[in-house]
Amino acid sequence: MSGIVKRIVHYRNKAEGRGTNARAEKYLNQDYHELKRSCLGRGRLFEDELFEAEPASLGFKELGKHSAKTRGVTWMRPKELHSRPKFIVENATRTDICQGALGDCWLLAAIASLTLNKEVLYRVVPQDQSFDEEYAGIFHFEFWQFGQWVDVVVDDRLPAKNGELLFVHSEEGSEFWSALLEKAYAKLNGCYEALSGGSTTEGFEDFTGGIAENHDLQRPHPHLFKIIKKALDRGSLLGCSIDITSMNDQEAVTSQKLVKGHAYSVTGADELEYRGDTVQLIRIRNPWGQVEWNGSWSDSSYEWRSVSDDDRERLRSLKEDGEFWMSFSDFLRQYSRLEICNLTPDALTSGEYKKWAETEFEETWRRGVSAGGCRNFPNSFWMNPQFVIKLEDVDDDPNDGEDVCTFIVGLMQKNKRKMRKMGDDLETIGFAIYELPSEFSGQTQVHLKKNFFLHNASAARSETFINMRELCNRISLPPGEYLIVPSTFEPNKNGDFYLRVFSEKPADFMEIDDPVDCNIKPIEVDEEDISKNFQKLFQNLAGRDLEISVYELQRILNTVISKKKQQNRIKFDSFSLATCHNMINLLDKDGSGKLGMVEFKILWTKIENFLRLYKERDTDDSGCMSSSEMRVAVEAAGFRLNNPLHQVIVARYSEPDLSIDFDNFVSCLIRLESLFNAFNELDKDGSGVITLDMRQWLSLTIL
Repeated sequence: MSGIVKRIVHYRNKAEGRGTNARAEKYLNQDYHELKRSCLGRGRLFEDELFEAEPASLGFKELGKHSAKTRGVTWMRPKELHSRPKFIVENATRTDICQGALGDCWLLAAIASLTLNKEVLYRVVPQDQSFDEEYAGIFHFEFWQFGQWVDVVVDDRLPAKNGELLFVHSEEGSEFWSALLEKAYAKLNGCYEALSGGSTTEGFEDFTGGIAENHDLQRPHPHLFKIIKKALDRGSLLGCSIDITSMNDQEAVTSQKLVKGHAYSVTGADELEYRGDTVQLIRIRNPWGQVEWNGSWSDSSYEWRSVSDDDRERLRSLKEDGEFWMSFSDFLRQYSRLEICNLTPDALTSGEYKKWAETEFEETWRRGVSAGGCRNFPNSFWMNPQFVIKLEDVDDDPNDGEDVCTFIVGLMQKNKRKMRKMGDDLETIGFAIYELPSEFSGQTQVHLKKNFFLHNASAARSETFINMRELCNRISLPPGEYLIVPSTFEPNKNGDFYLRVFSEKPADFMEIDDPVDCNIKPIEVDEEDISKNFQKLFQNLAGRDLEISVYELQRILNTVISKKKQQNRIKFDSFSLATCHNMINLLDKDGSGKLGMVEFKILWTKIENFLRLYKERDTDDSGCMSSSEMRVAVEAAGFRLNNPLHQVIVARYSEPDLSIDFDNFVSCLIRLESLFNAFNELDKDGSGVITLDMRQWLSLTIL
């Protein structure tokens, strides 16, 4: 139950604006300003008890307690490492970031790109920090994590070996903002080793809250130039690089002065007239501030002589500043990949940029309930969470003259990096998109079932299923309503995910699920309608008091059902005492704790109906319910439940292999009916809301 309560609290906090760009959530409830004041008042340097200077903070395997890499490691403060340490010297630059003994070059490349956008950099690295004024050994950084901004506090004890920093360090040794940033990010992810291996786009996203796309320039999108221009208009961060074939190629300079294995920034895109044709140009910046492309359209190339004076004045620069133009065709030939980090609307304070419309959802895949796997598993695929996007306004400048709506779908797995030390790894994830039938238009309380997916092809889907933290694809579709189904590749893989859509124009985006409702027709029985044979049977079973207690009921039902299980081929050991208590609680009208003849007749009719339903919905004739069969059976019994409630049912009533025997099947349906009856009894005005004090709440839940 604690997980459900935690989720409710999370959504309440979000509704209050906590975790937004303007109001970061305090990670692990640590308040930087309060902690700093406390340390200054006591005259002591901060020591972080939640990320201690000990082996567990370094790692769990290659950086584990007894590994060779961590032997001799000590934790030292910057003032012990340098006589005059600085947080940031003048402006943060890429030379502040040198890799150490940790395979997190992906993170360092993202940090290096941060230094090119000061507005974004100082969002992550607050500037009012130093080793001089009010120094207390405490620093803080802000990161985006799965839909919310968090403020992470660290002390400045850094892992060192032989008097030098073990991990990230500045080139000249006196600057420590990048090392402290790396430590804060390690704390956020559990330990330093958790940062080993990753994608630069992951760092881009955690520093900006944006959604990142990867483009393979050997197989470029047919409208990539237009995509780049639009991305620049929206203030996106763009990076490009040239792949290396061996470590000898790392930062090797080609004959045309391009650097392999090196992160460049894309800073502009333009078109101009050249000898009667239109030429597409890309402007690129080398963060070194020097070493520029010397091919066509470089600073001093002859091509500039054949363009208009206005274009030459507008675009050309003769400075050796690391920035240069090249033709888009050369760009595709020379570079290997392009990364675009599209920023959220609240990350852009300037009014000069166009902004994406953004919508997001957090959901879960849970085995047996909502982890249905991909389309290869038709019996369970329909159980995955489902979302609808309504596209109405077409793009301003559609591709090839088609009226389409462009949007980016990002599907992200949550907390997997943090769970690596527990052996949990990334799942293989993807999504499919279907055109929504008109009869479901505008409905939120509907969860499309197996038959829909058996008879309808997808309108679009992710390019692949992949085991990365986030899968991101750009989609263009005609106006309409579409169903997005995110999934793991295989069914029954637990995971929390974060789904978001960036659209060029505002679009309605909502999760759809079945409503919560009960439509059970009451069983009406009068005493005179009960047959003589049943009356005689009841008298023999009930004894002298003519009422059946919970213990008598358990003995009677177990005897009868045990005889029926062979002929009906159902899995049944016995009804538990708890199930029998639930049966009596449902039907005991006079509060005696026993069943009279009419009540027993109603119960017997119910059990016969349950037996028939159980047999009908056991489609594979296994003798028990699978979780997917159970979901259909619960609906056939008259209950409509959403994904979270089905999740509770599977957790409460299924075996480890997700099977549900007849005892648990009956217990579940009886309990559901009791709960709906209790709620409806208390909901006097039919508002769908009831109010309980603590005593009433406990009485109801214990019952």
